[in-house]
Amino acid sequence: MLIDTYGRVATDLRVSLTDRCNLRCTYCMPEEGLQWLTKPDLLTDDEIVRLIRIAVTDLGITEVRFTGGEPLLRPGIVGIVERCAALEPRPQMSLTTNGIGLKRTASALKAAGLDRVNVSLDTLRPDVFKTLTRRDRHQDVIDGMAAAREAGLTPVKVNAVLMPGLNDDEAPELLAWAVENEYELRFIEQMPLDAQHGWKRDGMITAGDILESLRTRFALTEESEGERGSAPAERWVVDGGPHRVGVIASVTRPFCAACDRTRLTADGQVRTCLFAREESDLRAALRSGAPDEEIARFWKLAMWGKKAGSGLDDPTFLQPDRPMSAIGG
Repeated sequence: MLIDTYGRVATDLRVSLTDRCNLRCTYCMPEEGLQWLTKPDLLTDDEIVRLIRIAVTDLGITEVRFTGGEPLLRPGIVGIVERCAALEPRPQMSLTTNGIGLKRTASALKAAGLDRVNVSLDTLRPDVFKTLTRRDRHQDVIDGMAAAREAGLTPVKVNAVLMPGLNDDEAPELLAWAVENEYELRFIEQMPLDAQHGWKRDGMITAGDILESLRTRFALTEESEGERGSAPAERWVVDGGPHRVGVIASVTRPFCAACDRTRLTADGQVRTCLFAREESDLRAALRSGAPDEEIARFWKLAMWGKKAGSGLDDPTFLQPDRPMSAIGG
C-alpha cells in the first residue's frame, strides 16, 4: 500500500493524460498559453496503463481519476479507459474535464468503462465564460454535460471557481441550475496554481463567502463528518434534500489530514500533493527497464515522504513552479 509517515493511505490516483488545454482560464494560465510538453516527454498509452496496473494490483489504489490539462485532448483516452476497466480488481474511474469534447466522446467513454465525470463550469453567462476562459465555447460545455448525463456518466459533478468582479454573484444561480438539471455542484476556492503566479489570498472568494451567498436563497444543512470521509468537499443538503452542494475549501479549511490521493503527471512524475515542490520520476524507471516490483517500491518511497499538509498557512509558502495544467487537478 501507499502509506506515509502520518499514517495516511493513498487509495485515489489522479492521472494527468496531457498538459495541453483548449481553454485559457485566467486562474490557470496566461492568454498565450504555455510551452507544452513534447511528445517524447509524455508517457505513452502503454506506460500509463502499466503504471495504473501497478497502482491497482500492487499498491492498493481503488479509484482512478483522469485529468489534464484537458484529458479529452488525449487521442488514446478511450482505449486507456477500456484497458483500465479490464484490470482486476477493477478500479472506479472518473474524469475531470472542461466539457468541450464531451458531446462527441461521452457515449464511447461510458462504453469503455468510465463511471462518471466532473466538469468545470464557472458561470452560466456566455459573456463571462468568454472573459474567464478567453474562448467562446460556453454552449459546447452545456451540451457536453447533457451528453454525459444522457450517457449515464453520473453523477455529473460541476466544479465552479468564483472570481472577484466576474462571477462572484453567481453562486445561488449556479446551484438553482444544477438542482434543476440533476447535477451535483461543488465550489472550489481559487488555489495558487496559476502559471503566472498572480494568486492573492486577500482577493479570494472564500468558502465562507460562498455559503453566505447560497443561504440568501437556500436552506443548507451540513452533512455529518462521518459522511464526508476523505472527500475534499464539505457537503450540504439543499432545502431538505435530496440535492447536495459541496465546497472544496483547500485554502481556508484544509483537509490534508484525511488526504488519500497520489498524483501522476503526464510526463510520469509522482506528486504527493498539488502544492508539492518535489517530484519522483517514474518515467525514467519505466524506460530503463525496471520491473514492476522496483517501480512499486519507488512509488512507495515517494509517498512515504509526503508532508503533513499543503503549507498554505505557512508564511514561507512557495507556489509550485509547475502550473495546474502540468500537475493535473
